[in-house]
Amino acid sequence: MSTPLVAPLLILFTISLVVSGNALCIDYYAKTCPDAELAVTEVVKKAIANDNTVPAALLRLHFHDCFIRVLSPFSLSPSVPLIGSAEGCFFLLLQGCDASVLLKSRGSDKAEKDGPPNESLHAFYVIDHAKKAVEEMCPGVVSCADILALAARDSVALSGGPTWEVPKGRKDGRFSRANETNQLPAPTFNFTQLKQSFSQRGLSTKDLVVLSGGHTLGFAHCSSFQNRIHDFDTESDVDPTLDPSFAARLQEICPAQNRVKSAGSAMDSTSTVFDNTYYKMLLQGQGLFSSDEALLTHPKTAGFVSQFASSQEEFFQAFVKSIIRMGSIEGGEEVRKNCRAIN
Repeated sequence: MSTPLVAPLLILFTISLVVSGNALCIDYYAKTCPDAELAVTEVVKKAIANDNTVPAALLRLHFHDCFIRVLSPFSLSPSVPLIGSAEGCFFLLLQGCDASVLLKSRGSDKAEKDGPPNESLHAFYVIDHAKKAVEEMCPGVVSCADILALAARDSVALSGGPTWEVPKGRKDGRFSRANETNQLPAPTFNFTQLKQSFSQRGLSTKDLVVLSGGHTLGFAHCSSFQNRIHDFDTESDVDPTLDPSFAARLQEICPAQNRVKSAGSAMDSTSTVFDNTYYKMLLQGQGLFSSDEALLTHPKTAGFVSQFASSQEEFFQAFVKSIIRMGSIEGGEEVRKNCRAIN
């Protein structure tokens, strides 16, 4: 059954990031493909109406795409700083948001989508359909990377979250390697590991807490939180930071010798609605991942968790800023005709 589409809260946010590279601008396709965004939105709407897991899938695709720094001759240094501003445009920070997560493996050359952390990614067909719709209007103009960023925005907005103007002008990458997916922050990460992963991509500790709020959408398989509910350590079978009744429910769903690949739990109690329930449940000892609980182990991040649990509006405003910042991690070099294969 599909989830009713909730009217999105419109949040307009303007920021300028400058580094060496090409500009990302809100009006990038104003003359070359003015109806591109509308076409993408219509495809996403239709997909959500048929499958309410689509929003979480598309948001996760965007995140997993952006966090991979393709190690190619064209890569920028991970330590490139933010400098200056220019005419309300967004400039490329690092390689990452280049639609490389969409590429299919070729023979023994395994692509990102087939790396272990990405095996559960889905809804690729939505991007394929959106690309087809845009190509019919403006052949060879709109990148797959921009379509993915737009689809992620629409997924959040159509699930009751904020909407925003997406800076555009990303190019699609030609490099996609499964072994690069070890760069993705794992659900078992502690605070130090999470902070390092985000800072290497020019993202702050606040960005870490805010973007973790994307866990308000979706579903997690048992393997992602098994470490917290069975053989936690030498003193306890269960992570003592988990609410006991919540942990017992998870153990019932995911027994120690679980053989059901599809078994797991919703990320929060309103897993098809983009809201601040994730933070509220985290404060109640009902966060699924070790990486979620890690946000409460440092005073600064714990403060942000409390802030967003208390105010959904503040979370929405912060999320817009953080996802735009994350979406500026880019560095491809072409516009692919087919999002699943290099030209």
